Parts: sequence; C-alpha cells; structure tokens
Amino acid sequence: MNTKPIVIVGGGLAGSEAAWQIARRGFKVRLYEMRPVKATLAHKTDHLAEVVCSNSFKSDQEGTAPWLLKEELKLLDSLLMKIAYETRVPSGASLSVDRQRFASAVTEVLCGCPNLEIVREEIREIPKEEVTILATGPLTSPDLSQSIREFAGQEHLYFYDAISPIVDAETIDLDKVYRASRYDKGEADYLNCPLDKQEYLAFYEALIHAESVPLHNCEKALYFEACLPIEEMARRGVDTLRYGPMKPVGLIDPRSGNRPYAVVQLRQETLKADSYNLVGFQNHLRFGEQERVFRMIPGLEQAKFTRLGQIHRNTFINSPRILNPTLQAKKDPRIFFAGQISGVEGYVECVATGLITGINATRLASQQSLLIPPRASAIGSLIHYLICADPNDFQPENINFGIMPAAETPTTAQRIEKKEKHLLQVKRALRELSEFASAVMAEPISRVVRGEP
Repeated sequence: MNTKPIVIVGGGLAGSEAAWQIARRGFKVRLYEMRPVKATLAHKTDHLAEVVCSNSFKSDQEGTAPWLLKEELKLLDSLLMKIAYETRVPSGASLSVDRQRFASAVTEVLCGCPNLEIVREEIREIPKEEVTILATGPLTSPDLSQSIREFAGQEHLYFYDAISPIVDAETIDLDKVYRASRYDKGEADYLNCPLDKQEYLAFYEALIHAESVPLHNCEKALYFEACLPIEEMARRGVDTLRYGPMKPVGLIDPRSGNRPYAVVQLRQETLKADSYNLVGFQNHLRFGEQERVFRMIPGLEQAKFTRLGQIHRNTFINSPRILNPTLQAKKDPRIFFAGQISGVEGYVECVATGLITGINATRLASQQSLLIPPRASAIGSLIHYLICADPNDFQPENINFGIMPAAETPTTAQRIEKKEKHLLQVKRALRELSEFASAVMAEPISRVVRGEP
C-alpha cells in the first residue's frame, strides 16, 4: 500500500467515486469535504455525494447516450452507479434516485473503507506536494477558487444553475391529476397535471410577470441551456413551455382519452413517495411568487412546498487551456480536475470524470503510465470534448451523440436513419470500452473495502 495519501478535495459525486476507486486499489486516500463546517447555497446535508438540483440521472432507455454512459460506468465497476440503481425510485424510462438514501449509502460505504480518511475541513488553497484531485464542484469556496484562479493564470468561467421545487405528496389533489409516463414507456410513474388552453395562458401570463430574485455583483445572467429557469424559457415565446417541460405529447389523459393542451409532470422524490419534484420547473422567482404562480397548476391549488426553486452560480475552469487528456493539469501533472468544475454537466458525467481521475491518480502515485479511455466511448468522448473544445467559447457539456465520433456505415449501405447511426455508435462504444475495462479491471484490486475478507 502506498504510504503517502492521495488527496481529494470535494466530497460530491466526482470526489466520492474517485475516493472509492483509489481506496479499492489499496492506496491511502484523504478526502476533504468542507460541509458541515462550511455550508453551500445548495446543499442541505453533510452527506457525501449529495444530489442537489434534481434526483434524475437521466434516461435509462437502452440505446440513448445517457444509458450508454451508465453502461460504461458499470463495466468499470462504478460504486455510485451501483448505489444509484439500488436506491432508484419509479420514473418511467429514467434513472432517478431517492436523494437521502443515495447519499447516505455512499457515505456509509466510504466511511467503512479503512484506508480512506474523511476530513471535514475547508481547503483554502491547492495542496502543494501530494497527488491531488480537485473535485470541488461548481460551488467551490471563494478562497480555494482564488487559489485555482491563480494556478490557472486566468479567470474562471461560470453559468447560473437553478433548482426545481418539491411538493408534499399529501397536498396534491389526486382527483385532478393522472398517472402516466410519456408514450407509456416503463410504468406509469409520473403524476401529470393537465392544463387546458385557458388555464395554460393564465399560468403563462402569471409566470412571465412574476418577480425574480435579482442577481448579485452585477454579473450577466448566463444560464446553461439545458437547465434554463422556467421563467426565462417562457420569455422566449408563449408556446415555448409547451414544447419543453410542459409538453403534452405522449401523455394522453386516460379519463378523457384526449391529450391536454399542456402538462406539468411530477416525479417521485423518495421511495416512500411522500414528495414529488416539479419536472423542469427550476426557477429564480421570489418564494412568495413561486407559491402563488405554481398553485395555479391543476392539482396543486393547496400544495405545500417542502423546497422552493432557487439559483446558484456554477464555476468551471477553461479545460481546453488547462487540462491534458488524462485530466491532469498541464502546468502541474500532480493536479487532476474532476466533476463540474472541469466543465462537464450532469451527475453521471461527474461520476465518469471522478472514476477516471481516481484510476489515473493511483497510476501516477505508483509511477505507471496513465490511461485515456477510447475516443469512441461515451467517457472518452466527454474527455475529448473537455480537451479539444474551442477555448474561446468553452461551455459545459452533457453526454450526447453529437460529441461522439460519427458511426462508420457500410460502404454498400443506403442512407440510414439517425436511430440506426446512434445504434452503431453505441455498439462500437461498448465494444471498445469493454476492452479498456478488461485491462483496467485486470489490475490488482484491494479486498479491504466494504468489509470483504
């Protein structure tokens, strides 16, 4: 066992996965998490791997890009993916987790690793000697953020992210909603609040005229396109919401046999089904305005909100200028970056970068050559994007087929549909990642974690 611990700063999804990958390989690891000593604007507990904005790990439908990324992580024996499936809640064709159970399970496993030390302390500057993974997430503390800024020699980039409200299940009027998943995919796991045209237009007018919380520090309101506040989305046009989070397509009301004019979907938050998330309703409205406007939704007239929407600043580095394909800093290969601060967006994407940095940190500590996942894989494509995107216009990215290499079609083939092209991309990715995983998993793995003999 290596005598000098590998340091991880940040106990979110990326840092937790990295810690597990290091510990299970027999290396000492010291994981710093500043909560509860210092709180953040978004976190509510002191658990490791706390899921904040949504409880959805996105599509689990076979053949989709998010499904592919999860399958690749399974092949690489990701701890967090295993626990995500163990703590999943019904959500149609998506993988959603019970936030509390998920974070509690991850915390319990990591606390049980004898060669893993968890330190509840704020790190104010980049460690100067140890192999270090910086996985501090988008809410990096000001002092450490300044240290990273000086290390990188440039200003951080940022965008604003928003959180959706959660409603107490007992306060939903079940006579006005119906159960269904879009296009009947999976079980009927969502509660759907149907709106007719008059109800929708009244809701729309109230939403666009509701008062928002002003931003601080005179910053420009830069939002991640895939997570726009619902009021910002509504300002793009009266029908924008009906083609977005309030899309009624595939959600026939079984009571009438008709498709509503618009629909608000509620996704189960916990295994007990005692609360529901308003899907896609992240926002930056004042709390009183949220309660007033969202109670206009049929079925939520008497809703009690256990959490209201809010916004927070997400900081990330300009990875194309700063990182190598191994996720090491060009300036100092002792330093790795993982998670949202590296420029990936999404829970599973954060887990993926944490897993790779965890593996590579052990290889650096043991003077082995570092690994780069195959370019054709989902994980490899995410890393390729971080390294090769335009540094003059770098923005966070989720996994999608657009950042993966195009499929190689047979020369004799006629024009094939997009779905078939994606299937070819999936097959190639799994084939190449399986070979990569076989080599990685053939390495010695410690059996001193999770109480194994």
